[in-house]
Amino acid sequence: MNRKDNAGQAKVAVVGIGNVGAAFAFALSLKRLVGELVLVDANAAKAEGEAMDIMHGLPLTGPMDIRAGGYDQCAGADIVVISAGVNQKPGQTRLDLLKANADIMGGVAEQVMIHAPNAIFLVATNPVDVLTLKVLKQTGLPSARVIGSGTVLDSSRLRSLLSDYLAVDVRGIHAHIIGEHGDSELAVWSRANISGIPLAEFCELRAKPYDGDFRRTTLEKVRRAAYEIISRKGATAYGVSVALCRIVEAILKDEKSVLTVSTPVEGLHGLPDVCLSLPCVVGAGGVELVLESMLSEEEHQALANSANVLRENARALGVI
Repeated sequence: MNRKDNAGQAKVAVVGIGNVGAAFAFALSLKRLVGELVLVDANAAKAEGEAMDIMHGLPLTGPMDIRAGGYDQCAGADIVVISAGVNQKPGQTRLDLLKANADIMGGVAEQVMIHAPNAIFLVATNPVDVLTLKVLKQTGLPSARVIGSGTVLDSSRLRSLLSDYLAVDVRGIHAHIIGEHGDSELAVWSRANISGIPLAEFCELRAKPYDGDFRRTTLEKVRRAAYEIISRKGATAYGVSVALCRIVEAILKDEKSVLTVSTPVEGLHGLPDVCLSLPCVVGAGGVELVLESMLSEEEHQALANSANVLRENARALGVI
């Protein structure tokens, strides 16, 4: 299917209408990217209520067919976004959620394959990297069509911090977080730049430190962002929903955007059979190319360590 021609008339189904699923559905309605949106949840009344609430705003934004339903309503979807699962609680890591959400994910993937086998699967449930691998192995789908939301949000958080630090338009900042969407993720400092100017040089022009303390502190702020939000309001929702919308937009408009989504990386950078985030070209086919860009020796080792964390958790779950 040529999803570029289909943007605006596309169909997206969302499975799991908790904080993230509901926020994503609302954001998608404001972006006006699709013509049809289906909300699926084990709590059918909750899904119906969220659909009604969003629908009442459509006369002020534009037409869209939005409704709640069962898995059968996923039929014909171009993209199925999976956000079903147990929420991360204060003090929990994303990997603490693994067993409970893996069981949920297995049932969801089975049902979606029955009703929407031709869809692109976009996994948002944490721990997203291990669960993306689980969906990939369970469904047998091509790797291009099973995508984790990965570190798209984390990379956005990094750019936001750098924008504040350097007092520069965030749209000119090119910097990525890669690896696990979690505590072992890393920043690719060696490739970061501001409109082509290496980050180290730009910091010097702004008379700002670019040293080990700055890099460690900044990365730790990115890693801790979700914990800080959860400790204050109980859950994250808005940032990740915008990240999901960005991925959906790249697919439906065939944008060939470079996004740090989670995808199989075996063999790249000498990595094992895991899913984690690297810069990827995302278009109508899903993940169309995984970019194996040069890393510093320190970054390469940090990426290997991140992959090993994910491999051990995938093994414990029996995914590999």
